[in-house]
Order: sequence, then structure tokens, then C-alpha cells
Amino acid sequence: MTHTVGEPIRDTKAPEGPIEERWSKRRFSAKLVNPANKRKLHVIVVGTGLAGGSAAATLGELGYNVTSFCYQDSPRRAHSIAAQGGINAAKNYRGDGDSIYRLFYDTVKGGDFRARESNVYRLAEVSVNIIDQAVAQGVPFAREYGGLLDTRSFGGAQVSRTFYARGQTGQQLLLGAYQALERQIAAGTVTMHARHEMLDLIVSDGRARGVVVRDMVTGEIETHLADAVVLATGGYGNVFFLSTNAKGCNTTAIWRAHQRGAYFGNPCYTQIHPTCIPVSGEYQSKLTLMSESLRNDGRVWVPVKAGDTREPGDIPEAERDYYLERIYPAFGNLVPRDIASRAAKNVCDEGRGVGPGGLGVYLDFADAIARLGRDAVEKKYGNLFEMYERITGEDPYSRPMRIYPAVHYTMGGLWVDYDLQSTIPGLFVVGEANFSDHGANRLGASALMQGLADGYFVLPTTLGDYLAGGPYGEVDQESVAEAENGVRNKIQKLLSVNGTRTADSYHRELGKLMWDYCGMERTEESLRKALARIPELRAEFWQNVKVSGQAEELNQALERAGRVADFFDLAELMCIDALHRSESCGGHFRAESQDADGEALRDDEDFAYVAAWEYRPEGGPVLHREDLKYEYVKMTQRSYK
Repeated sequence: MTHTVGEPIRDTKAPEGPIEERWSKRRFSAKLVNPANKRKLHVIVVGTGLAGGSAAATLGELGYNVTSFCYQDSPRRAHSIAAQGGINAAKNYRGDGDSIYRLFYDTVKGGDFRARESNVYRLAEVSVNIIDQAVAQGVPFAREYGGLLDTRSFGGAQVSRTFYARGQTGQQLLLGAYQALERQIAAGTVTMHARHEMLDLIVSDGRARGVVVRDMVTGEIETHLADAVVLATGGYGNVFFLSTNAKGCNTTAIWRAHQRGAYFGNPCYTQIHPTCIPVSGEYQSKLTLMSESLRNDGRVWVPVKAGDTREPGDIPEAERDYYLERIYPAFGNLVPRDIASRAAKNVCDEGRGVGPGGLGVYLDFADAIARLGRDAVEKKYGNLFEMYERITGEDPYSRPMRIYPAVHYTMGGLWVDYDLQSTIPGLFVVGEANFSDHGANRLGASALMQGLADGYFVLPTTLGDYLAGGPYGEVDQESVAEAENGVRNKIQKLLSVNGTRTADSYHRELGKLMWDYCGMERTEESLRKALARIPELRAEFWQNVKVSGQAEELNQALERAGRVADFFDLAELMCIDALHRSESCGGHFRAESQDADGEALRDDEDFAYVAAWEYRPEGGPVLHREDLKYEYVKMTQRSYK
């Protein structure tokens, strides 16, 4: 499939002037809705993770009527619960030189200069409020002996700014948002619909006015209307089949909004996390993340010689290559994720990998245990060590962990402006579902920061500005009927194929294709192979997929088939985006674009822009470029040496 180039796109909502004043200016210029009118306004929020849960709770607290949806059986089952290591905030409690500006700088640099300065500075600015909010909710952050909040370091930073709750930070923060959400449900400002999946967006008179959902228990198709819609449905890493994401994570909500007119920003930017438990067999359906926080005390190494299959304890120090410390002495084991992942791939490609198939490197805690004592290490990482032992059967206290990179997070998502509004008026997108804050590579511990910043502090202001411009009239019933009929027709089409292969088997094949050809390393040749094979595999899917059961019942085969169908379309756009961007940057590594040391080589003259893709069912997608300008951070080739 080819693409065409359309008119440039621009974010018109970010104020001019000094960067440290822009968010204050926007908040003051935003129109307000008086409390009596808020009670008359209705907002739909899809997703109940950190972004969606905090957004729904805050909007309900402000007095709006909110309807919330999630496909899990409880709002607190959202995938945010799986985040382990921590949340960044520029509090500078350690007095080690951190500041809002340094967090802003590290994030722009970590994203390889492919993120907006205004959005990133706001994120750093708001970060300091998130910790206070979470502590007030009772989130049990780790504390030092004297009772002060403790912090640790994450990749891409030389300061200690990551707040944490052992290896359960996402769970504890989600419980805080969940309690706030449940309070509003009890107060009647939020109506909760669990086990409902969004299958289409209703656009009336050019504005987002509702959603079509399927009750996943009864199979009933329902329409819900509102004055605005917020999508907080997470990322699309499961396009690769094997990823650290929960099996339910999917692209359906944002993809179908994309088909309705919401531009898709930077779909090729996917993050490979360097510390995952390696694949152990073809039977696996997902991968397990070991927190990046482990890189604070664990040392990454492989044998010096290729093909060395000795037990790790039998390999002397002189015959070990602590390659991150050797190549990147300034940051060592705390280089950003994209760099650590590619370095692991490189040593494994040299034949120096460990474990089955040679696809692994060691993460060794022997030095930390000797320096701090086992009890101290267990206090910091005990639940993570226990999880590793349960999965692998190996004791990480006495034997190094084996880790290997895996798909983890997606920096791409629906394009939004500074207000978090998509190209469809009235459709706001928060958290990982949008593209806005991380550029081409997300720094560790910044996902939780962005989700809560969007939901607690940004969206309540910017959404109010939009709603104050209403009312927007009655919803066109023809638009409602068209959306409903489209959902029913797609369901019937999936059920009527009655082929011989399961949706999961197609998903696994698509995922392997994407990993091989559009994974940690991409080339023009590999991407063209993917773009030739994806349409063939998609055609086979629609001719031979087997979806058992009926529409009007609990039918997980139907749910999976609908999600896989959307993954096929997304995968094609990801490859088109990766092919057109012939530079390397962050998580997007084109083998043809690297420097003499094998590092990513950007092309700022030709590619310093956001790729915002418009959906066209015929003739291929349309590329709209949003030029990126840097006033406060000088664009340089990244160096962590």
C-alpha cells in the first residue's frame, strides 16, 4: 500500500512565550463552566486505568455527569496495575540536582528529540503535584528510615527521581485512582459499565458525541451519547502478539476512532523493554516484565567469548563483559531502554547470549548483595525476585537473572493537540492512547506520570474549555444508526466466515511477522516484505477465520477476532510509517541509518516532525506533518557515554 502527503498539521493550542509560563497561560485562558451547567453536561470516558480512572474521578468530582466503560470485570483490573518500578517526579528530595527543567530536558533527550517541548515541559511541571495527590490518597510509597519518601534512579537519568512502592507501584497508584472513582460512583456522578467493549465512535455534525459498545456478557449492542468522549484505552503493543501487555490490551477503540477521522500519530514508535524474561517456547502467549528498577543494583553482562555455555558462577570476572558499563560509562546500566535493548541484541547476535537459544543476557545482583546484604536487596526487590523464581524456577539471589528485550510500550497513538483533543472535535485522548509526550522513546517510570498528569490535572481544564463552547445540539440519529449497523455487520461478517483457523493463530503469525520485520531493527527490505505479506495474511483471515458461538452471548472468540482484525490494519500503517521514516530515532531503528558506533542516526533536516496519519479506505493513508521546533533544548546526537 502506498501513501500520499497532505497538508501540514499544527498544534494551535499551546501558548507562545516562556515555556515555564505556557501551562499557566492556558489554564487562565481556558473558558470555565459554572457548577450548575456542569450538572447538565455528560462525558463518556472509555478505559479505567491510571489515565481513565483519574479522569473519570476528577470530572465527577467537578460535577459533570460521567459514564465510564471498561472491558474488565472491575475498573481496578486495568493494565496499569502491572506497572512495577515507579513514577517520575521532579521533587528533588535527594538534593542531587533535579528540577522541573532537568526532567523536561531528560525526557526530550530520551525521546530522541521527537516530542513537543510544550507538552513535555507541562508533564514535568505537573509531576510534582502527582506525588502530593497520591500521598493524600494513601498510596504507600517507599520511605527512608527517617520517614521521608524514598526515590531511586531509572534509565536515561543521572538523578534519583523515581518514587516507588516496592515492585507494585502501578497497582498502588491504580488503587488510589480506583478509590477516587468509586467515591464518585457512590455519589452518583459517575455511572460505571464494566465488561463493555467500545466498538465504534459516533460522530455527529463533525463532533464526537458517543460510543457504540458491546455488553461482553450478554452480547447486546448499546449506544451511549454524550457531549464529549475521552479515550483512555492504553497502547497497542499486542500487535506483536508476544509483549509484556495483558492479553486483553488491544487497539480497537483508538483504531475505530482513527477510521472515523482521528489522525494517528507516529504509529511506528514502539518501545522494546530491555529487562524481560526471555521467551521459553512456542507455547507462550505473553511475556513477563522484570522492572527497570532492577538496573539500579543489577549489573548486566555476557561472557566475553562467543559460545561460552558454562554456568555463570563458573565464569571468572576477567571473562565477563559488563557491556553497558564498558560502552556507556557515564550512565552504565541506566542507559535508556532503546539503547539497552539494542545493545543486548547486538551481543546476542555476536553469539554471546546466554540461556536457551542464546537469547538472553545476565542481570546479576551478586555485587549488590555483597555490598548491601541480602535483607536490604530483598526489601527493595523481594516481590520481583519471587516472581522471577516462580516463572523460571531459578533463584536470583544465588544465580543471575536472564533477561532479553521485548515489546512493552507504544509511544505512538492518536494525534492530539496541547489540550489533548484529537482531530475530531470533542474526542479527547489521554495516557498511552495518545502520542503526545514521549517522542521516539519513553523514559522508564514516565508512563504512570503521564497517565495521572493527563487525568488529574490536564484534561479537567482543557475539556472544560471545550464544553464551555457548547451546547452542540441534538445528535443526528442517522449517524447513530450508521455506527450501530456497522458494528452489527462486522460482527456478523466475523461469525459467518466459519473457517478452519482460530483468530489467535492468525494473531501469532502476524505478531512474529511484525517482530521479525518491524521489531527492534527495521530495514527497507524487511518493511517491504511485511507490507507484501500483511495484506495476504489479512485476506486469509477474512476467508478462513473460525469464530464459534453466537453474537448474543458471552463469546471470547468473537472478542479476539474483532481485535485481531484491527491489528492487521494497524500493523500495515505501522510498517508504512516505519518505511517512510528512513532515519533512526529512539525506538525506531533503521539499520541503514546508524553511525560508526552502531548508534541511531537521526536526520533532523528531513524528519524532525510528527507523522500524523489520516485514514483513507481507498488510495492509502495520508501523511500530515507537524514540524517540531526546539527553542529550549538543542537538538544533538544523543550520547550516554
